[in-house]
Amino acid sequence: MEQTIEIEGLRMRYDRIGQGPQAVIVMHGWGCKASTVQVLADAASAPSTTVYNLDLPGFGGSQEPPASWGVYDYAHFIESFAAHLGIERPVLIGHSYGGRIAIVYASESPVEKVILVDAAGIKPRRSLRYYIKVYTFKAAKRILPLLLGRRKGGEVIERMRGKAGSADYNAASPVMRRIMSTSVNQDLKHLMPSIKAPTLLIWGEKDTATPLRDAKTMEKLIPDAGLVLYEGCGHYSFLERPGQTAAVIKSFLKI
Repeated sequence: MEQTIEIEGLRMRYDRIGQGPQAVIVMHGWGCKASTVQVLADAASAPSTTVYNLDLPGFGGSQEPPASWGVYDYAHFIESFAAHLGIERPVLIGHSYGGRIAIVYASESPVEKVILVDAAGIKPRRSLRYYIKVYTFKAAKRILPLLLGRRKGGEVIERMRGKAGSADYNAASPVMRRIMSTSVNQDLKHLMPSIKAPTLLIWGEKDTATPLRDAKTMEKLIPDAGLVLYEGCGHYSFLERPGQTAAVIKSFLKI
């Protein structure tokens, strides 16, 4: 059932499935929406659960954040969502960026269980070439408007952005670009030992966005964590193995 809720003046769209006593909150990755992770929501659906599959702020049918949020802002917003609906000790399921939010939430508040699917949360290793590109672009943003004027300099900067930025970055609004730039460099390893809930890690062996070494680091740092690895799969491993994913999640949640 499609629903909307307004929290602190921000409207968020979500789907609710079921009426069971155990709440499950499903959070998609960057550039996606609730329908992207419907496989995960369906896997958690059972007579004993109520599943909330969210369009995170700035994605799908939900309003964009009013400012340049970080992952902590997103997590606190989802905590407010849970409080508004009277949800206590939810199960958290997060893919990619949604995994970042789940890590922060679970490190701060009581949750029943956590499922991290090809989750972000560890600062990526970058090559020297990457840093040269980033700092060249930052320098150009400061210098070109002075040399060429605001309009012409802005046009050149946008062309540079189109060539250098990722597809997700280029498709985003200015506010969402700032959020993406901030969030991708936030390292959450220090929070992982504070996650006390049983945690399931589902990962694609060939994931290049959040590589397998990240999963192994999370498995080591989260006290009660176990890893399920899908050979030959990438960053959307749950879409490549929907049947296996459903079976693994239902077994973990005992539903």
